[in-house]
Amino acid sequence: MSKTRKFRLGAFIQSTGHHVSAWRHPDAQIDAGFNFEHYKEITQTAQRGLFDAVFLADSPGVWGGEPETQKRNGKLVHFEPVTLFSALSSVTQNIGFISTASTTYEEPYTLARKFASLDHLSKGRAGWNVVTTGNENAALNFGLEHHPEHSQRYERAEEFVKVVKGLWDSWEDDAFIRDRESGIYFEPDKLHILNHKGKHFSVKGPLNVGRPPQGYPVIVQAGASEAGRDLAARTAEVIFTANQTLADAQEFYADVKGKLAQYGRSPEDLKIMPGTFPIIGRTEEEAQEKYEFLQSLIHPDVAWGILKNYYKGVDLSKYSLDDLAPELPSDTNNNKSRLKLVRDLATRGTLTLRQLYLSLATARGHRTILGTPESIADQLEEWFNNGAADGFNIMPPILPTGLDDFINLVVPILQKRGLFRTEYEGSTLRENLGLRRPSNQFAVKQANERLVLA
Repeated sequence: MSKTRKFRLGAFIQSTGHHVSAWRHPDAQIDAGFNFEHYKEITQTAQRGLFDAVFLADSPGVWGGEPETQKRNGKLVHFEPVTLFSALSSVTQNIGFISTASTTYEEPYTLARKFASLDHLSKGRAGWNVVTTGNENAALNFGLEHHPEHSQRYERAEEFVKVVKGLWDSWEDDAFIRDRESGIYFEPDKLHILNHKGKHFSVKGPLNVGRPPQGYPVIVQAGASEAGRDLAARTAEVIFTANQTLADAQEFYADVKGKLAQYGRSPEDLKIMPGTFPIIGRTEEEAQEKYEFLQSLIHPDVAWGILKNYYKGVDLSKYSLDDLAPELPSDTNNNKSRLKLVRDLATRGTLTLRQLYLSLATARGHRTILGTPESIADQLEEWFNNGAADGFNIMPPILPTGLDDFINLVVPILQKRGLFRTEYEGSTLRENLGLRRPSNQFAVKQANERLVLA
C-alpha cells in the first residue's frame, strides 16, 4: 500500500512578520531583527507544529528606496541567516534551516564551507536557497559599478551550484578512519580534489569540512522566470514560488515537474511550495477585521514606495491612489518573475493604484488568504489536491502571533484530515521532506570505472 501524500510546510520568517508595516502592529516583536530570543521562540513554535523547516530570505545589501520610505521600514536590518541558524540549531532537534545565499555576490568555496558546517552543527538539517539576487544596490558593496545582467547571473549560478556540490563531495562519507594504532587519520583514496576550471570560477579544493551529513544540504530555489524554472529543474529539490490563482499555480507546477525527466529526475525529487499569507480569525468577520487593521498601518509614503518599486522609470506624480493602475514596465534586471506576477495582478483585476499597493503590502505578490481555520485549511487543500502544490511556505502576517495562530488552529485540522504528519519521519531535513540522499559523485565514478576494468 502506498503512503498517503502529505503536506510539506515551511515557516517563512521575516523578523516582525510579512506585512509591510507589521512592526507597527501591537502584537509584533518590534526589535525582532536583532532579537535572538524572538527567533528562538518562533523556531521552537515551528518545531512544535512539526514544520519541515524555517526559511529566511536575505540580500547582500540594504534594499533601496527613498529616504521617506526607508525610515519607515521595520525590516531593513537583521541577522545573517547561516550565523543565526547555527545558533538556533543548538536549541532545536528536528526543524530544518533553509538559508538564502547569493550566487552573484558570494564565492563557491566559502559558501560550500559554511553550509557544510551548518549541516554538521545541526546534524543534517541545513538547506540552501539558491538566489541570483534581485537587489541592484548590492553591486556597490562588492566593488562593482553595475548589477550583472539577469542572463549572466543565471549562467554563473549554474556553474556555482556545480562547484559547490563538487566541493561537498571532497571527502567520502567514511574517509576519516582516525586509526590511532596505525596513525592514519583518513584514507587518501577517499579524498577527491575538484580542480574545477570554468568560465566563472577556478576552484581547486578540497573543502576543509567533511562531507555534510545529508550528502548535500537540501537545494532550494525561488526563481520563476524561464531561466529560473530551468535552473530549478536541473538543481532544485524544493521550490518556493509565488502564485495568485489556482490556474497559475497548476501551470507552474506542471511546467517545472515536466522538465525534470530531461535531467534524469522524477517528480518526487522536487517539492513545490507556494508562499501563502494567512490571516486567521475565529470567524470570517474577525479575519476581515484583522486584515483591515493591518492595512490601516500603512503610511502613505510606504504605499507610494511599494508602487515605485515596480514602476521603475514611470512618473507617478500625476496619479492619485484612486486612479486605475497604469501599465507596468515589461522588463527588469531585478526579479523578472515577480514583475510579471504583479503585471498580471494589476491587469487581471483592473485595479486602482490603492488596490494594487494593498495587494502587495501583505505578501509582495504571494497569495493572501483570509478566513476561519477550517476555511484556511480548505483553501490550502484545494491547491494540494489539484496539481498546484506539494505543500506551502507559510508567511505569517505578524510575528510571533501569526505563526502561533496557524499552528494552534490550522495544523490540527490538517492532521485530522490526514494531510499532515503527527510526528517527524526522520532526523534530517531530507528525511522529513521525503528526499533521497545523494551519492558522492566521485565515489560513484570510481566504482563505475572499476566495473568497466573488471
